Amino acid sequence: MPGIDVRVASLLGLRPTVRRTMIYFQGCTGGAGALRVAKDAAENNRGARVLAVCADVLSAMAFHGPDEARPEGPAAHAIFADGAGAVVVGADPRAPGERPEFQMVSASQATIPGTERLVTVDLGAAGLGYSLATPEVPVLVAENIEPVLAAAVAPLGLASSGWNSLFWVVHPGSHLIMNSYEKVLRLEPGKLAVSHRVLTEYGNMIGPTVIFVLEEVVRRRRLDGEGEGEGCEWGLLVGLGPGFTAEVIVLRACK
Repeated sequence: MPGIDVRVASLLGLRPTVRRTMIYFQGCTGGAGALRVAKDAAENNRGARVLAVCADVLSAMAFHGPDEARPEGPAAHAIFADGAGAVVVGADPRAPGERPEFQMVSASQATIPGTERLVTVDLGAAGLGYSLATPEVPVLVAENIEPVLAAAVAPLGLASSGWNSLFWVVHPGSHLIMNSYEKVLRLEPGKLAVSHRVLTEYGNMIGPTVIFVLEEVVRRRRLDGEGEGEGCEWGLLVGLGPGFTAEVIVLRACK
């Protein structure tokens, strides 16, 4: 301590009175959860601009030597990576200087009962240790993701249009997890192409990964509607992580 929030505020020259909130130990839902909190803060503070910064440095926080009691350790280091991302959130865009890409129409969180110990990170004598339950997670996603998403979009009347009518900003926990999305939701080829690409090029950066996906979706939509999400007005930003928890944000593209 102090946390990275103090350092970021200093580097950016923000006012000493700027209000800061730190969120720790959210795992792979960190990016989506930060956006949910930023949405609430912006909507409840007229004229505010909320800078949501998400950073995970696993190489420093979680590195330790081989441990026979934690055989999954080397696998975790192979899967996870370091990353950081940031998004500016507001509730009242000011023309002509501000041109928002998306409106966060709603944000919800759901925890699947009985899964609290499915994916865990514990602090021990050898540092942070992982229990990833790798084979079980894609199965859990396949069994639960559709009702969770249906509950998120039902109040907006979007479920009847079908999942392929949406664009997708999905935290890519693994290719197997995304395969579960694609199979259960019957997504067309390419709907999760951005998530697959980010995972392949950068690895799973925990919280910030979904921000990398969001940035790439924005880039592709700007290029004359190239790629995933072309012509889709509505979309879903989804993060899954320890708890076992789903963060779901319904997005609407700004005209």
